[in-house]
Amino acid sequence: MTRVELHDLRWRRDRDGWLVGRMDTGAVVAVPEVGMRAVLLLRDGLSVEETRARLLEECSVRLDVAGFVAGLARAGLLTVAGAAPAGQRRPPPRPTFAWLRPRHARWASSPALPALALLAVLSAAVLVAARPGLLPHWRDLLWSPHGTLVLLGQAAAGWTLVLAHELAHLVTARAAGVPGRITLGTRLQFLAAQTDVSGIWLAERRERLTVYLAGMATDLTAAALCLLASSVTGRQAVLSLVVLTALTMVAAQFLVFMRTDVYFVLQDLTGCRDLYGEAVAYLRHLVVRRGPDPSLRLPPRERVSVRAYTLVLVAGTAGCLAVAGATTVPALLAVLGGAVRGVAGARGAPGVLDGLAVLAVVGGTQALWARAWWRRHGPRVRRQGRALTAHRLRPADRGRRRRARLRPPRP
Repeated sequence: MTRVELHDLRWRRDRDGWLVGRMDTGAVVAVPEVGMRAVLLLRDGLSVEETRARLLEECSVRLDVAGFVAGLARAGLLTVAGAAPAGQRRPPPRPTFAWLRPRHARWASSPALPALALLAVLSAAVLVAARPGLLPHWRDLLWSPHGTLVLLGQAAAGWTLVLAHELAHLVTARAAGVPGRITLGTRLQFLAAQTDVSGIWLAERRERLTVYLAGMATDLTAAALCLLASSVTGRQAVLSLVVLTALTMVAAQFLVFMRTDVYFVLQDLTGCRDLYGEAVAYLRHLVVRRGPDPSLRLPPRERVSVRAYTLVLVAGTAGCLAVAGATTVPALLAVLGGAVRGVAGARGAPGVLDGLAVLAVVGGTQALWARAWWRRHGPRVRRQGRALTAHRLRPADRGRRRRARLRPPRP
């Protein structure tokens, strides 16, 4: 008899079935009621053959338990399945701050924490309503006559807030027992830090929403505390810079045509498992008109959400790329070109240092974007390139090349 050993699995009900997976790796599969019963029987130590017989007796269903087990193995949910399954996934990447345990982060799940954050935000809002002059103006970003200092200050404030934002996701997820991994990624033309906490799908909705909203709550709290400090010290350059940067980061999260924090909240509230992926599949169907409509296999409510989100996806992506082409790319090229000319034509050390600083900050950011984009899309680009090459190489050409290789070399 074939017996299997499961990892430490978690599950929760989803629609008319169940989500089963591992919080430590984020591997999650959707199974029907009979599949959930099979998981429980296998966990209790029944063999594959015994599980099949028990399901036939209890549910009058002939489930291919061996195939079901193979699917669990491919998802990385088994530790042993006779011999090690050939399709089992590789070990997951090491999480960020692997030493951080749920007991270390338990404070992040305390109800007092969001209450204090809300108090700070409301206090700042009341203060700004009473004293509108405390709210920074965009000119406060130009806090120094030296452009290099402005650029370096903005980079320092931005990356510090980004780190705090992602740590908020990481710590709240760890409090729920889910490890996370902070990486750099891309969203259209934007470089973005992102925290993979896929295992949070198996937690309760309150915990999921807490993790999704933790980053924005941190941004708003930072802005609120700086506004409260400004009411005592007056408007200071550093405080204004933090406020404007934090509020800009919060506003960017509402660009839900990308996978932002608000997108994940929207996906959770609509009950969709992959709102972005389903919308892309539906859009591809509308463009290609080949095969059945993929949205028809979804429940009616989810189908409406996917089709509505497809409109948001198309409009938002088109608008974002249009802005990039009309303003962002020309401005970026102008800044980089000016920096190169400044370095080449500088007559002293200050001019050279100024140009090098601009190249380091702006050029370095774009290099990080290109690296993150290629890490994500490079394998697909290479596959498509090989497929295109194979398609262009017609059978007759392959035959001629093969015959040419078989010719003996000339003396």
